[in-house]
Amino acid sequence: MKDRFDISGRTAFLTGASRGIGRAIALALAEHGADVAVNHTSAFDAEVGFPDAAAELVEEARSHGVEAFAIEGDLSVEGAVLDAFDRAVSALGRVDILVSNANIQIPRAFGEVTAEQIDLQCRMNYRVPIQLLQRALPPMAERGWGRVLAIGSVQQSNPTIELAVYAGLKSAQNNLVMNLSRQYVKTGVTINNLAPGLIDTDRNRFLRGSEADWRATIERTSPMGRAGLPEDLVGAALLLCSDAGGFITGTNINVTGGGDLPWT
Repeated sequence: MKDRFDISGRTAFLTGASRGIGRAIALALAEHGADVAVNHTSAFDAEVGFPDAAAELVEEARSHGVEAFAIEGDLSVEGAVLDAFDRAVSALGRVDILVSNANIQIPRAFGEVTAEQIDLQCRMNYRVPIQLLQRALPPMAERGWGRVLAIGSVQQSNPTIELAVYAGLKSAQNNLVMNLSRQYVKTGVTINNLAPGLIDTDRNRFLRGSEADWRATIERTSPMGRAGLPEDLVGAALLLCSDAGGFITGTNINVTGGGDLPWT
């Protein structure tokens, strides 16, 4: 049965993957045999204090005996997402597994969200995934094997008030996954959504501001009494990106520590 999780010889492209959830999934795919290309933005990595994140990820991935590449590119810039995907194909030869992880949250009271902030979130959280899927799906279908994993959020079903735009777009992404999975169901390509809850990443801690606010968020949203770790997403991600999940498509898997349950 463990061979069903072996993805040796497969190739994976992950967006927004130098840190946090993307990094954990990229390393898991590499550990199980896939060559990986990880998109990142050097300026943002440096801004949040991790200037060498992508290089360190590539080095660690290669320690598993696979090829690994860093694909620089700010996907919010017009045309950057298709350029990044094409560079990944050039490096890897093809893309068998696509993990659409890059996204942006801008917490604001609904009436205070500016037009620019709306446009940026719409572009990063919905338009960019659509463009990636348009590029990636046809060659996957032609080869008869492919895995698409969209990283959603508990916000898609249990929205926080100050994340109305972000939450709505994550809900739209999940709907898109269901739609496309029906279109590609007979091609050997599976398309699924993975929705994390509160995960202990540098971005999530930054958004909460102080350690006291971070602890308060955990107490308010996590029945388990802790935030998830990026590694907590790895099991579900590997399932959905391997032959082990070959009969799973058009579904959403919540990894929330119970934070999506009605009694929370």
